[in-house]
Amino acid sequence: MSTGTVTPMGDPASDPASDPVLEVATLGTPWPTVDPFLFCVHHLDHYPPGDDRFGPAASLAGRDLGMDFAGIDGWRMYHGRVVPGFPQHPHRGFETVTFARQGLIDHADSTGAAARFGRGDVQWMTAGRGIVHSEMFPLLDRDAPNPAELFQIWLNLPAADKLAPPHFAILWAEEIPQVRAPGTALTVIAGAVGDAQPPAPPPHSWAAEPDHDVAIWHLALDAGAQWTLPSGRFPDTVRTVYVFAGAAATLGGRTVPVGRAARVRSDVPLVVDAPGGTEVLVLQGRPIGEPVAQYGPFVMNSRAELQQAVTEYQRTAFGGWPWPEDGPVHHRAGRFARTSDGHRVEPPGQSAAVKPR
Repeated sequence: MSTGTVTPMGDPASDPASDPVLEVATLGTPWPTVDPFLFCVHHLDHYPPGDDRFGPAASLAGRDLGMDFAGIDGWRMYHGRVVPGFPQHPHRGFETVTFARQGLIDHADSTGAAARFGRGDVQWMTAGRGIVHSEMFPLLDRDAPNPAELFQIWLNLPAADKLAPPHFAILWAEEIPQVRAPGTALTVIAGAVGDAQPPAPPPHSWAAEPDHDVAIWHLALDAGAQWTLPSGRFPDTVRTVYVFAGAAATLGGRTVPVGRAARVRSDVPLVVDAPGGTEVLVLQGRPIGEPVAQYGPFVMNSRAELQQAVTEYQRTAFGGWPWPEDGPVHHRAGRFARTSDGHRVEPPGQSAAVKPR
């Protein structure tokens, strides 16, 4: 996976004093990001009904199994060969924030933690000094399609926390606040909006300190609706608005087409209009401002630290892999999370009939 930064696309603000849009970039794969964010990708797969192994009940002919990103028939196996998803792989030096809007994801990691989450849940994982995890997309419905949609966001860690202990948490959809008004819904994953206070981030996260002004918001607007995003708290807060679905958004009077990222001023409130209906993702935060050295799933501050990360992973496998398969799929059950010490957590109000076994 690679990272990027929002760069001018020949459409800078003509008058920065009055235009809230500072620069615009095209959404590719991955999306362009700005410090403290490293990476953002939006996955949307229209999976068919599942089979008895939780994989697609459809032919896999013509797919590059193990590296299937082509999107044949509107869906991908990714690195999975039977079940779509991402079998065991390592991370060090940053965090992953996975916002699963549709479908379900089965998590397993080298600490022994496990989860099935989705349908609006968020997984927030601090890789810190090193973790190995898998993220598989079991197709549980045998009689109907299994659509899956998620954002995966990489949030950097400062040097002081890059070797923090790994931490895994699920933010259940029922606990993530939504701010609603006619024709609008704002999902508040990180960064309070008025009285809407999201669950606390992991303890070593850059987002755990309120003065870092980190926010992750999803905003859906019906046609003709309008919403005003509050201003950031500090002059150096960086805010990026990703217009990814529906039609163009108007940001403070400036039209930004769908499929674009706009870095915008954060020192003033931002009026978002949706003449034709739109969806946007907002990422903001104060920069960490440290050197970034990346080698695949390792993000450190120097080349020497990357070499050390690779050596340690080769020697220790970051604690080893306690699961019988590279990409475990859990029993047919409801959403759940189980920590490395065996503590099990379920979403609020889940029926006993779907408790995990």
